Amino acid sequence: MPNLSNDYGLIRVAAVSPPLALGDPDANADALLDAMRWAESQAVALLVTPELGLTGYTCHDLFHQQTLLDAALRALKRLLDAQRSGDAPRDLLTVVGAPLMVNERLFNCAVALQNGKILGVVPKTHLPNYGEFYDRRYFAAAREHVGPPKVTLFGESVPFTPNLLFTAPNEPGFTLGIEICEDAWSPLPRCAYLATAGARVIANPSASNELIGKAEYRRDIVVTGHSATCVAGYVYAGAGAGESSTDTVFGGHCLIAENGGLLAEGERFALDGPAHALADLDLGRLGAERRRLTTYAESSPGQATPSADAPTFLRVVTDPIRLVTEADLPLRRVLNPSPFVPSDTQDRRHRCDEIFHIQTTALARRSRQVGHPPFVVGVSGGLDSTLAMLVCARTLQRLNRDPRELIAVTMPGFGTTQRTRGNAETLSEALTGAPARRIDIRPACLQHFRDIGHPAADLLAREANGETVRLSEVADVTFENVQARERTQLLMDLANAEGGLVIGTGDLSEMALGWSTYNGDHMSMYAVNCGVPKTLVQYIVRWAADAEFEGRTREVLLDILATPISPELLPAEEGVNAQETESIVGPYALHDFFLFHFVRGAAPPRKILLFARQAFEGRFSEPVIRHWLRVFLRRFFANQFKRSCVPDGPKVGTVSLSPRADWRMPSDAQAAAWLKDLGEE
Repeated sequence: MPNLSNDYGLIRVAAVSPPLALGDPDANADALLDAMRWAESQAVALLVTPELGLTGYTCHDLFHQQTLLDAALRALKRLLDAQRSGDAPRDLLTVVGAPLMVNERLFNCAVALQNGKILGVVPKTHLPNYGEFYDRRYFAAAREHVGPPKVTLFGESVPFTPNLLFTAPNEPGFTLGIEICEDAWSPLPRCAYLATAGARVIANPSASNELIGKAEYRRDIVVTGHSATCVAGYVYAGAGAGESSTDTVFGGHCLIAENGGLLAEGERFALDGPAHALADLDLGRLGAERRRLTTYAESSPGQATPSADAPTFLRVVTDPIRLVTEADLPLRRVLNPSPFVPSDTQDRRHRCDEIFHIQTTALARRSRQVGHPPFVVGVSGGLDSTLAMLVCARTLQRLNRDPRELIAVTMPGFGTTQRTRGNAETLSEALTGAPARRIDIRPACLQHFRDIGHPAADLLAREANGETVRLSEVADVTFENVQARERTQLLMDLANAEGGLVIGTGDLSEMALGWSTYNGDHMSMYAVNCGVPKTLVQYIVRWAADAEFEGRTREVLLDILATPISPELLPAEEGVNAQETESIVGPYALHDFFLFHFVRGAAPPRKILLFARQAFEGRFSEPVIRHWLRVFLRRFFANQFKRSCVPDGPKVGTVSLSPRADWRMPSDAQAAAWLKDLGEE
């Protein structure tokens, strides 16, 4: 079992809203210490707590009282002393909110603590002074600070500026920036400057009150939205119900997001216990995404802003932070075993509808470009050709064309079963009103075998003379590929004869694995399924059966869904399919999981293995996962030459292997480094 190291870039973060005693910093220090100890028990590296958490945000004119300010300083020192003495976790990087006087001005600050030291102080930049907010009545904005970006606290000079970045010596991917509440709601949010200066994690100690609909806006637009636009992790800790209820109510909303996805959300309105959110951030994935997005580099402060106005960022090196280890498993992040398939039923239906519309729109556009030809589809009774047929049928309907302009062709070979051929023919008649054209490819394949001197020719001749033979004895890769290429040749020739367009049926997963015959089913005139992974194909077909088609069409779709996946290129034994794809190349559930994290997240193989262990716990053992991951890597690298010359087809999701769009890889690349990362020699 591989050990996690900083190569994985995983850190655990928490947002906690402790119980608040309004105006009582000493009691609040106790609550913050409890939160820090809880965070230590959860192996947390970064803890974020609410805005002005040492005093409470709603102290109002009490902020003018030196008594409160002095008490807040004493409470802050208690936290530092507790870390030094070991009464609180030393290596935990903690962000707490406190009011601090600097040069006769009071600032609303976030203080970063670790190992009994103040690493830096971030004053709030944007002060709301509208509606129920009166921050300017009490506080000065960060830009009003006079003098160098430093402040003396407890006899030590510490950085004091909103342009602070905290980096860890033991995790190159960790850089923290801090914005405070309204800083994130501004038209020019601070997180944008922090992220483009290098912060992969944004902490937001906040005091955002609750109103109807505000929680959804805060979650979707502020936290999740900013994590997407900044390509960052975002840790948000909101003030809780202990704040004053004179005019407002605070819910203690705690949120953690990563690159547009919500990782964790705490319950709001806790009256007694703390509210919290806990999650593992994937800093490696964020780094990979930033490398991929060229516009991200172009948005750095020196590039996006005239140099004279570009803020100067001060970097502070923290002590080593805690990294997620094997002892901390399971990971605190949802790992969907089917990353291409939404787990929510309504989201899944919407995804299927969206993809189907992308496919039909793409085919309609290509059809108009080439003069509205008939569509020629080789239909096998399997999932991929079924989806292609459905796309063609619906495209013709959208274009107000005759459904008989869909020419379905069944081409039984040596492994075709009655079930799949029957389903193919039934589907054709149900969709077009016309039977599928049947072309038996066996005579042509026999001639090929004779021409190239393949032993199957002799066996087939003996079979024709009444002898009992076992074709399985000569059913090698040539035997299979002859059939695939003959089918493609027939489709191309038929398209020429009919003035038609051959529609490809292969899917994204087959492209990744190279599970196609070069210049056979590998080729078409337009590939409508090329952006759809295998695990999603079946859901789209099922959605189509439930939402788009009915009657006889629906019945045959349901039977096709129940048919094992197979290319049916090996001889059937007593009418039963002798070749199931997943027993050869492996489970598509695993391969699609590998594909997503390898391409979309640029994750190293050991990390993919770690994720898969958790996602498929109880379904696949680690040795099984490791075996098929090895197969995936070898096949992915070995088959790039097929992907380098695939037909046009629509991209439907964030993972695409088109050599013209998303995936440019040399066919000569070696898998050795990736296999070594997996522990293979």
